[in-house]
Formats: sequence, C-alpha cells, structure tokens
Amino acid sequence: MSRTHESLVEDQFGSRAVAYVQSAVHSQGEDLDALEAIAEAMQPKRAVDLGSGGGHVAYRLSTHAGHVTAVDLSKAMLDAVNATAEQRGLKNIGTCVASVEKTPFDDASFDMLGSRFSAHHWLDFDAGLREARRILKPGATAVFIDVVSPGYAVFDTHLQAMELLRDPSHVRDYTEAEWTSSLTRAGFRLKSTHMRRLRINYASWVERMKTPQAHQTAIRSLQQQASSETIKYFEIEPDGSFTLDTVQIEAMACRA
Repeated sequence: MSRTHESLVEDQFGSRAVAYVQSAVHSQGEDLDALEAIAEAMQPKRAVDLGSGGGHVAYRLSTHAGHVTAVDLSKAMLDAVNATAEQRGLKNIGTCVASVEKTPFDDASFDMLGSRFSAHHWLDFDAGLREARRILKPGATAVFIDVVSPGYAVFDTHLQAMELLRDPSHVRDYTEAEWTSSLTRAGFRLKSTHMRRLRINYASWVERMKTPQAHQTAIRSLQQQASSETIKYFEIEPDGSFTLDTVQIEAMACRA
C-alpha cells in the first residue's frame, strides 16, 4: 500500500519518540551549545523549534526565550517533548503538530528559529525554508544544523544510499552550497557557517530507527565494498560506525 511522505515520517518517528529524546547524538553536542549561546545573546521573546523531533533545540532555547513552540509532524514525538518538558520543569514550551512547509502561524510570529537534524526529511526543502522566513520577524535570527553531503559524487552517492536504507523517510543530505543558495532564495542573509565532524555509532544508529535486518545487511555490504577513498573519508570502522559532516548555519531574515 502506498503512503504519503508525511505518513511515512509519522510511521518512522512516532513509535521511536522516546529513543530520540534519549539519543546521545541528538541530546548533546557542540552545536547545541553554540545554538544556546546564540539564544542567550538574542534573548528572544518567542522562539520556534522547526522540525523538533526529540525537542532538544526547544529545551535549550527555553532557558533564554520567553516562550518556545516545538513544531513537528509527529504527534507522538511532540507528546514526548511535552512529557520531557514537564519532567524538567520547563513551563514555557508549547507544541504544534504541523508540516514545516505549512505552519498555522501568522507572518513574523517569532524572533528566533532553530532547526536541527530535520531538513533532510523535508519533502520540499525550499518551501520549508520559505516558511521559516515567513514566520520570522525581519532581522530575526535562524540557526539551521544538519548533516551535509560532501558534494563529491562518489561520497554523496554512498551517504544518500546508507541514509535511505536506514530510514525510508530520508529525502536528501544537502551540500553546504545547496543550503547557501536555498536560504538566499528564501529571503535569508547568511551570517556564519561552521562545519563539524560527527561520529555515528552504527549499532545505536540502526537500533534507534529499527532498521530492518535486510537493510542493515545492505548497509554493511555497501560499507565493506566501498572504495578505499570512501572508507577513508567516512572513517568507516570494522563494526560499521562512521563519521559524517554537519553544518551549523546562522542566518538573518532579510527585511522586505
């Protein structure tokens, strides 16, 4: 039976909400520290976590924002965010079930936006960025963090193949250049970018998504048959663990 992309995302993530709240890869990192430092400097009145997932951006923003809205397609994921916020005593976090391409907010509703490890699932990347710009006040800050493609064709093919085998809701890990051009088209001005390397523990990576064994076998086969250049670039380890590129982009919503 065929499914829409939205239902595919909900199926993939709804039942794994707690795993994403607890995931070490998602709950900690220099990128989250950097995002929180930006929020501390900005002191936004209303902030939004676009494509919230386990809510880790929302939790960090809540320390420095008057109110934070976590937006995600998955109600189950947002239920986990609400429960975690309550456990931590974070009373200024609200949630909204919506796609990133079409949110229910008025124009210029927020004065800061964060989005982390979400955009590679968006059905329409450009539409999601346009919506991000629409709901931000002119001059407001947006911070986008995601896995990025190296751009080099053989590495890009390997990365996208592994991602799709692990998670059928994966759309694309974009290059830094694709991010830059899409943000500019959407009405943002880039302020800074910061590249990082992120080690992925293979066992927890596939367990978190409950990747079928047949797909795990295919991923390991791809890794084992990869070129020496690919193995070196992704630092593929004997147990399947590997290293990815990520980017943190700070951008400003341009004034009309």
